Amino acid sequence: MLSARIWGSRGSIPCPGSDTVVFGGNTSCIEIRADDRIIIVDMGSGIRALGDRLMAEDFKRKGALDIDILITHTHWDHIMGFPTFSPIFNPAITIRLYCPLTYHDGENPQAVLGVLLSHRYWPVRLSELSAKIEYQRIGETALDLGQGLRVTSKYLNHPVLCLGYRIEYGGKSIVTAFDTEPFYNLFPTDPAAPGYNEEAALDGAAAVSEAQQKLLRFFQGADALICDSQYTDEEYPTKRGWGHSSYEQAAAAAREAGVKKLIYFHHDPARTDKQLAQLERHYQTLYGSGWPQISMACEGMLIET
Repeated sequence: MLSARIWGSRGSIPCPGSDTVVFGGNTSCIEIRADDRIIIVDMGSGIRALGDRLMAEDFKRKGALDIDILITHTHWDHIMGFPTFSPIFNPAITIRLYCPLTYHDGENPQAVLGVLLSHRYWPVRLSELSAKIEYQRIGETALDLGQGLRVTSKYLNHPVLCLGYRIEYGGKSIVTAFDTEPFYNLFPTDPAAPGYNEEAALDGAAAVSEAQQKLLRFFQGADALICDSQYTDEEYPTKRGWGHSSYEQAAAAAREAGVKKLIYFHHDPARTDKQLAQLERHYQTLYGSGWPQISMACEGMLIET
């Protein structure tokens, strides 16, 4: 059985308070279970509670844990929970951590996470962690994690190198796509615009179409797509280039790709429970028959395939 549980659904920054109780205020963290295998996507602030649950239940039952962690990208809201993830302090736990990073700057996952666990910011050093942690830099690839569990990664459209993940097991699939926005032409397309070049505009349009088709193939037929949808279509024009999608854009892509369930994710930190509930009802009504089943991600939500 393949399932996912939401431990953090917010984007940008944690936003605890009375207005975020229902949908949650923690940043990105999803636990995926392939029968008894544990996969975690992102280490936002939601990973703290997940770690405590794993130690109290799975570790107590087994006496050891084997965990795969897939990091989408290294923006603060997606890695900030790592120092509070309790399994990293236990020598009976093995963690394989996969992280996208550029090669030209010479960085590696240890260096990035070591900044979080440095004297200036935290009392424990990376070298003092007790768990057996394997760090691996990855790009677009396919990972065979054994026992029929397969992970495919895909570059997304975000200001820093960012990966979406497609997790497949037992004939089922869950896809994560955060943070991302639709690809768009970087060249002027209006002949009257300064700097317009017809050849460049056509090449740009072709590149956008190719990139979008690759993304749709990545989504194709997914049982569940957990997708960035931080804005509405009305809000998006002033946010273009920030690397986040609108609800409408996510729904259109999910429908074209034949996705069964669409879970709106990476909620704007300013969005209240009341507003998110209203938006959920609006899009469930707007996208009825012929569209994927739509819901807003909320902490504690279990997504079954």
